[in-house]
Amino acid sequence: MIRLKKPKSEPKVSAGSMADIAFLLLIFFLVATTLMQDKGLMLQLPPDVPPTETPINERNLFKIRINSTNQFLIEEKVVDDLHNLKEEIIDFVLNPNTNPSLSESPDKAIISIKTQRGTSYANFIDVLDEVKEAYYTMYGDRVGLSSEEFRALDKKNSLQNELYLTAREGLPMNISIAEPDKIN
Repeated sequence: MIRLKKPKSEPKVSAGSMADIAFLLLIFFLVATTLMQDKGLMLQLPPDVPPTETPINERNLFKIRINSTNQFLIEEKVVDDLHNLKEEIIDFVLNPNTNPSLSESPDKAIISIKTQRGTSYANFIDVLDEVKEAYYTMYGDRVGLSSEEFRALDKKNSLQNELYLTAREGLPMNISIAEPDKIN
């Protein structure tokens, strides 16, 4: 009589503890992993007060517009890049030659940034950085520092805080960020 071989039975793996192991691994990675902290724009928002109508002389308004195709319109001129923006803002704010088309005084100058809904964040940030750099350059020049040295001042140190306050006196950083326009 011929005996047929029994097919080999395959070894069985107990899957009962797999869920426990997966759960423990998940807990381990959650505890051991540090998540990156997203940093947003460091802007100080104005206090929550009801809006008021403040008349602004058009002469004191430096307009920067960015459309949805990321083109720059600076003071009604289309520009491809921002390489002269810092110098234009410094001339506008300080108005060293008392030009009637530039601001009346540094404390009345307002830099207005307006975008359309479709403008890339990178272009908005580039413009905002250039505007702030212009102000930091003006502040640094007032106290004989570079813009980097001015930004590095420690306001907790009384001497450095005095330099900081002296540099900013009469020269507020008036930046208006308008709500974006809708794309037509």
